[in-house]
Amino acid sequence: MGGTQSASSAPPTKGPTNLTKFAWLAIATALATIALKMAAYLVTGSVGLLSDAAESVVNLVAAFVALIVLHIAAKPADENHHFGHTKAEYFSAAVEGIMIFVAAVVIIVAAVERFINPQPLEQVGLGLAISVVASVLNGAVALVLVRAGRRHRSITLEADGRHLFTDVVTSAGVIVAVLLVALTGWLRLDPIIAFLVGCNIIWTGWTLVRRSVDGLMDHTMTPEEHDRLTATLSRFSSEDVVFHGVRTRESGAEKHVAMHVLVPGTWSVQRGHDLLEEVEEAVRTEFGRCEVVTHLEPLEDPRSYEDGPGLAVPSDHRPDRHHGPR
Repeated sequence: MGGTQSASSAPPTKGPTNLTKFAWLAIATALATIALKMAAYLVTGSVGLLSDAAESVVNLVAAFVALIVLHIAAKPADENHHFGHTKAEYFSAAVEGIMIFVAAVVIIVAAVERFINPQPLEQVGLGLAISVVASVLNGAVALVLVRAGRRHRSITLEADGRHLFTDVVTSAGVIVAVLLVALTGWLRLDPIIAFLVGCNIIWTGWTLVRRSVDGLMDHTMTPEEHDRLTATLSRFSSEDVVFHGVRTRESGAEKHVAMHVLVPGTWSVQRGHDLLEEVEEAVRTEFGRCEVVTHLEPLEDPRSYEDGPGLAVPSDHRPDRHHGPR
């Protein structure tokens, strides 16, 4: 297809941000909570608290994976990776999702074994106090990670934060179960709650894996972001300027937008180029880290409309006036 193609000559408004400090925070938190939860298990003998500690071990491994991936994602584009390394974050989310599955299986197996062979609990008050401290620590760090992930559009940080929130839910369920066991003397309540929490964790893992697959499959931007893009392009749209085949995808914290810009064939190359520069700058300003690729084509040529599906951008273009299909 003929035409003039332009890629944003200026770098994205914001380059890759090194977010490894958050991964180190997650690692330190995982080490602290593992120590606390193992102490709680050793004091009480609760299978629920043991399962809770097992999930924190998964948190530690996931945090190390996040550290490696965030370091890779922060690297700029190079000769072998022209579009950067941001997709590495999706691998981290997939690994965390799989690890959550593993943790859930460990919890469920331990719960079934303890249900079959119930055992009395000891020093419940001390064990619960230790577990509460670990949960508060996890909850605070999870909040930090999720907020940082959303602010920097990092699926790795957000996944790690959600993983820790899952750990908090697990701990809350276990604490309630152990407390009720102490109050009622019903020993099988401990493994029952652990089993239910394990099932909930499986759902969280599935959500992370599904999101990772979406990212690796070049999922488009969200409907809300498409509305923002449409509004931005509509400022330039007119009878002589038509946007066609507008396509988007997300790659970790970075966005990619590609489009065909149709203008009258009588326009000079310089006039068309100036328009593309304005359009690209407007889109980058709207979305921050965003690579924009535009393709200039003549409005009157039917071949200018022969491309695949894309985002519809309203315009004042009337096909009969320019003798070309919409």
